[in-house]
Amino acid sequence: MRLFAAVLPPEAAVAELAARVKALRALPGADGLRWTEREGWHFTLAFFGEVAEDVLPELHTRLARAAHRHHPHELRLAGGGRFDDRVVWVGADGDSEALRRLADSAEAGGRRAGVPMDRHRPYHPHLTIARARSSRHGFPRHTSATSLAPYVDGLTDFAGREWTVGELNLVRSHPPAPGVPGQQPRYEVVAAWPLGH
Repeated sequence: MRLFAAVLPPEAAVAELAARVKALRALPGADGLRWTEREGWHFTLAFFGEVAEDVLPELHTRLARAAHRHHPHELRLAGGGRFDDRVVWVGADGDSEALRRLADSAEAGGRRAGVPMDRHRPYHPHLTIARARSSRHGFPRHTSATSLAPYVDGLTDFAGREWTVGELNLVRSHPPAPGVPGQQPRYEVVAAWPLGH
């Protein structure tokens, strides 16, 4: 199964962000982007990819240990940015260093459990809200791609309410059905561990 470790913002924080995203989706050209659904909004800590069934018990053990080593901390959804002309994201404010350490522990736990993972990259907390539309092969459909700058500008002053990151989640990603336009992945929390316990 396709798995990743994540922090899920609470519903109140999601509702605040949804109001801002609604305004962004009203901007000219917004239909040139694929907007993620609020049910899928999360901060990915570590991406494990396809995990074999026999690795799951050890992965659970390692992630439980990782959660135990980290204390709850405060965070808020704030600001935003983009990755090239591909992705628009919302950032994190507050104790983002604690979130980075939690991400490092989740990644290390995956490696120790035997999950083959890509090389380590510095963690950059972000929650994806939109992606540029692309063809089946990953190349832009149009030579004049939608500029992401207005959407990033629309997030500059965004600052949601503070909330407590209290658990580490193991999430399963169910890919969208092939050939169904606009369908998005579905996410399912398969396990969660409280921080500091």
